[in-house]
Amino acid sequence: MMFKVERAVGGSVLSIETGKLAKQAAGAATVRYGDTVVLGTVVTADPREGIDFFPLTVDYREKMSAAGKFPGGFFKREGRPTLKEVLTSRLIDRPMRPLFPEGFKDEVQIQVLVLATDMQNDPDVLGMVSAAAAMAVSPVPFNGPVAAARVGRVDGKFIINPTMSQLEYSDLDMVVAGHLEAVTMIEVGCRELPEEVIADAIQFGHENGVKPICEMLKELERRAGQPKTWEAPEKDTAFLDEVRSLVQDDLRAAKQLPGKHERADAVKAVYQRAIARYCPEGEPNPPRKPQEVKAAVALVEERLIRDMILKEGRRPDGRKFDEVRKIGCEVGWLPRVHGSSLFSRGETQAMVVCTLGTSRDEQIIDDLLEEYSKKFMLHYNFPPFSVGEVRRIGSPGRREIGHGALAERSLEAVLPGPQDFPYTIRLVSDILESNGSSSMASVCGGSLALMDAGVPVAAAVSGISIGLVMESDARYKLLADIIGEEDHFGDMDFKVAGTRKGVTGVQLDIKATGLPHKIMREALKMSHKCRMHILDQMDRAIDKPRPQISEYAPRLLTIKINPEKIGKLIGPGGKSIKAIQAETGAEIDIEDDGTVVISCVDAAKAERALALVQRITEDVQIGRIYEGKVISIKDFGAFIEIQEGQDGLCHISELDDNYVRTVSDVVKIGDIVQVKVIAIDEQGRVKLSRKAALKAVAAESAPGPRK
Repeated sequence: MMFKVERAVGGSVLSIETGKLAKQAAGAATVRYGDTVVLGTVVTADPREGIDFFPLTVDYREKMSAAGKFPGGFFKREGRPTLKEVLTSRLIDRPMRPLFPEGFKDEVQIQVLVLATDMQNDPDVLGMVSAAAAMAVSPVPFNGPVAAARVGRVDGKFIINPTMSQLEYSDLDMVVAGHLEAVTMIEVGCRELPEEVIADAIQFGHENGVKPICEMLKELERRAGQPKTWEAPEKDTAFLDEVRSLVQDDLRAAKQLPGKHERADAVKAVYQRAIARYCPEGEPNPPRKPQEVKAAVALVEERLIRDMILKEGRRPDGRKFDEVRKIGCEVGWLPRVHGSSLFSRGETQAMVVCTLGTSRDEQIIDDLLEEYSKKFMLHYNFPPFSVGEVRRIGSPGRREIGHGALAERSLEAVLPGPQDFPYTIRLVSDILESNGSSSMASVCGGSLALMDAGVPVAAAVSGISIGLVMESDARYKLLADIIGEEDHFGDMDFKVAGTRKGVTGVQLDIKATGLPHKIMREALKMSHKCRMHILDQMDRAIDKPRPQISEYAPRLLTIKINPEKIGKLIGPGGKSIKAIQAETGAEIDIEDDGTVVISCVDAAKAERALALVQRITEDVQIGRIYEGKVISIKDFGAFIEIQEGQDGLCHISELDDNYVRTVSDVVKIGDIVQVKVIAIDEQGRVKLSRKAALKAVAAESAPGPRK
């Protein structure tokens, strides 16, 4: 049977329907908002043998037919996921994963398809809602419902699910996800907004977007949901207690060691001894499987770390709860590159390189919306040696794409506009060491590299990650600058980036069932204090952008010409522009509005190209001297081309101071001569004078009076 629930959310009616499409899936639901339609499905399979994690897969895809478009490329069909599809898949995964019950190991696959788009309502948030709706009506155990909403801010007022047109005027783009009681995921890009505004926006989105949609999903589940019959496996508490008595003291001693690898090696030895104890080598039927032993030791380790923090008030590396690890900043340390930095925070180190390019280096994005180009890119790499591992090296994974997008969004707010700085900018962040929050290290290193490259950023940007260990709303500890162990065994990874003025980027991932607003505000306050400390350290390396870009970066000169002169600049078959490029070695890009961008590594050649462009495109000026070519000779004078397609008459009387019997006595066809514009009549005809030009040049070159 078909079931539908509808409710006004934000500026449109949100409709959720099930029972019509994909009926062989475990759960399926269609969400419509405006004229954007998204289908969400969920299917399950039995757990794999010996698996020790929850295998959730989320795949979000945008069908180009949804926008009435053909896919680009030769094959004309959708291929590998785009950047937007990868990021949206992560957006759906992150708030849902913590709400599956502990011990559930069945294969779960969520697939979301965009079926239609009105080009105004972004389908990414609707994809989250459709996945949650499919989960609500399926038999899969899930501690939901969960929902998501976008929040914008125009003229100081918050908006739920702003349209694309509204987002153009918004200083905030936030996605909030959660359930009825609390928030589980936040993704923010904004323009230096205070922490109080961010906190208010989160609460506004939860109250006016997430909660109403969750109520709709509860109604849908009540009317169309299937029974959820899964039962959690019984815990072998006796075995867990036995393992705890065996390994707890050794684990505690291992956790006292100062370095990451020292602690990791000591903890690994504890695991190996426990496995050897219960799974003796050579015994065909050991009392326990190695996976069981590892799982039990992991639970003991987790409990130990959490108790150390909550009961003993001590972090694994001995720091205070609000203490940031030692900061190291270095800029300009690589030769030849346009800008470089090396940022270290404890055992996390990011090497960031900035490259400046021309408009030809822009990235063209072709997705459901109109095709557009990107002038700023940040690419994040996480090689296996950064954590001392041996691992297959392949193309960037979802984690690398997500971390790069967060760092890119956090820096975008301080970049100059293309009218002020027409360069295409690429940052590459290579993580050389990692022990906590390498994405925020990329933000800090990226800010330093931009300033080292001479990019006139509005302000320096730093970032920090705040962790949380929580047993209840009244019993919790916030942790500044978390390390890997605190991230793994803790309940939250709350990344906040910004300037001294305000926040530019936020990402919240939480493993607990939700983050209360009170704790969220405390975390934002702690992040502000840490951010200021890091900015102080960064300022010691470089406190403002360099006044000049690197000598190895291309020089970009911009001029605005009359759009009607574009054809004249290009010339027949590209003759004119090709001649300028051949003479100077410069690249010339012309936009439809008449903007001409000239790029060349040699500054002098860039200036020469600019002069040639001006000569061709500017209007002829009375009193100015031009260098022209004689193209025709008549009895009464010579016609001289002073610009591409623009000639003038130099009358025989204006050829020379002396008497001229015939024009050919002074000039011949093909001669290059200097002439002065002496008049332009009402019909636009240009009158030239060679003798006036000769007098002016002689006067300029004459020696001045002796002193």
